Amino acid sequence: MSRGRFGDLAVWDRLDPAPSADRLVTAELSTTTKDRTAMIKSTVFAAPLAALAALGFASPAAAGTCAQPGTNPLADAPTMPKGVTDTVLASIDLGPEINVAGRQLRTRRLVVQPGGVVPLHSHTDRPALIVTVSGAITEHSSTCAVPIEHKAGDISREAEGLSHYWINHGKVPAVLLSSDVFNGK
Repeated sequence: MSRGRFGDLAVWDRLDPAPSADRLVTAELSTTTKDRTAMIKSTVFAAPLAALAALGFASPAAAGTCAQPGTNPLADAPTMPKGVTDTVLASIDLGPEINVAGRQLRTRRLVVQPGGVVPLHSHTDRPALIVTVSGAITEHSSTCAVPIEHKAGDISREAEGLSHYWINHGKVPAVLLSSDVFNGK
């Protein structure tokens, strides 16, 4: 701990000058033992609250979820890709691994340029998890009445016959990592 002076106010601070959720700056207005004890009790009480608040903000629980569940017929959905690169990074044949013949677990990197489209497709028999690595992208889903906005750090679950398409309405490319169980026949 380092101690510095600002006018008549003594300031206690951590050596790390970078701001963070767990950073506590405590000021003491007098030097009595009673005041110091109260200051320590306040700091000890505030530290767990700051940590809990930081965890709450780090959680993607509500990020990228459907705000209005319902049926969406996806009328006039795009059927051709536009401005998308799709690269398979790795795959595993699940036959020898877990006795699921003809299936692969694969991870792909998709880069969707501004104005780019991942066309309408179904996840019947092909569950997937999608991580938005950077940028932002809009999903139009058969199970949501309104578009779903995904930003960096969001995870999207795609399963149970979901049909959807994605459009990048942003000004920068959206980078996605997709891991799915693919019928590799």
